[in-house]
Amino acid sequence: MSGPAGATPHASSRAAVLDVIRAAGTISRVGLVKATGFTGATISTVVRRLIDDGLVVETGHAESTGGKRRVLLQLNLTSRYAVGVHLDHDGITYVLTDLGGSVVARMSRAGVGVEDPRAVVERMATESAALIEGAGVERSRVLGLGLVAPGPLNQAHGLRLLRPAIRHWGDFAMGPELERATGLPVVLDNDATAAALGEHWSGQAGGGAFAALYMGTGIGAGLMLGGVAYRGPSGNAGEIGHIPLAADGPECWCGARGCTEALAGPGAVVEAARADAVLARSAGLTGGGRGRRTADFAAVTRAAHRGDPGARALLERSARYLALAARTLANIVDLDELVLTGPGLAIAGSIYLPVVREELERSFFSRASHPVAVRLSRVAATAPAIGAAAMMLQSELVPLREGMRLPENLAAAAEPDPPARVSTRP
Repeated sequence: MSGPAGATPHASSRAAVLDVIRAAGTISRVGLVKATGFTGATISTVVRRLIDDGLVVETGHAESTGGKRRVLLQLNLTSRYAVGVHLDHDGITYVLTDLGGSVVARMSRAGVGVEDPRAVVERMATESAALIEGAGVERSRVLGLGLVAPGPLNQAHGLRLLRPAIRHWGDFAMGPELERATGLPVVLDNDATAAALGEHWSGQAGGGAFAALYMGTGIGAGLMLGGVAYRGPSGNAGEIGHIPLAADGPECWCGARGCTEALAGPGAVVEAARADAVLARSAGLTGGGRGRRTADFAAVTRAAHRGDPGARALLERSARYLALAARTLANIVDLDELVLTGPGLAIAGSIYLPVVREELERSFFSRASHPVAVRLSRVAATAPAIGAAAMMLQSELVPLREGMRLPENLAAAAEPDPPARVSTRP
């Protein structure tokens, strides 16, 4: 990224300015100088080009401080859109978001089941096109499609969906095949990481050490450190579903024993409920296969809310294991904030939230220095799909910048103090 002195506008300065405007909501040109450390001339040139491209608009004036009132800038939210797709065995969720990450259309369809991957790709292309058309959005304004799925993720070849239910996908080249079918750019990522990115892009998460604890078909976590997603060398950071909690526990599909997912995941809850004839009858479980896991987990949750003690006990046991994994993650990363998200927690979050929160309040190692704020996502059911769309917006409009750090209080950037330089990571 160009430095503040004598900077020449280029892609990274454009991306930095766009990101600051997005995060601030509204901000003046003087505020942008302070927030980015670029010169006034650089900011003036970049902002003019963003306005010419339709990405940014002028929107009134700031309060007068005695001099000329400053013109405020904000994103032109309807100038660009992105499609986000969450692919899972039990269902496929689609969202269309505007430039700010707000959902303008969504739909859910049948999961991948045992379908041939190429047939699923053609179906996703058709359904994505229907979503765009149904929202009345010009296709030329759609930047592309973000696709997320449960890990492990192979960044070089696409998604390696190795869970038993979808192992037949193997090393299928999902990204290139979906680009061919849709005619749109496609980016891939892990569903838990996407959920964390979606929280951040929409302004729901701060810029410190933040994690999204995700429960869908399985369990995982997405990490945001200083506003940047941490993925690890292979893109699989945050796999807390495979933290071992019991050395001699049940075997997990990953090959280890006693993993969080094997003890606390929706599959473990449903399997235990089916083994209890009284509870299975009370909850109305189907006894079906893996494709019924989400529906049966929801049925167990409804039974718990009706006061069934067996259902409540199963979910609270799962929540205690999940809380232990959350504490491990919080201790390792020294988290500021943890959000519970994903389809499973959209269903049962009211039972899991107090258990996780109590565990961190009582046992988080650094609790004397600072607490971990724990909350339930407001969009838990569609968080991965929203994050997938945000991922495309970010890749197209805000390329990764290793050193960018936004001010803690962007509102203060409007004050006429000397420009602050952007700090960089070693």
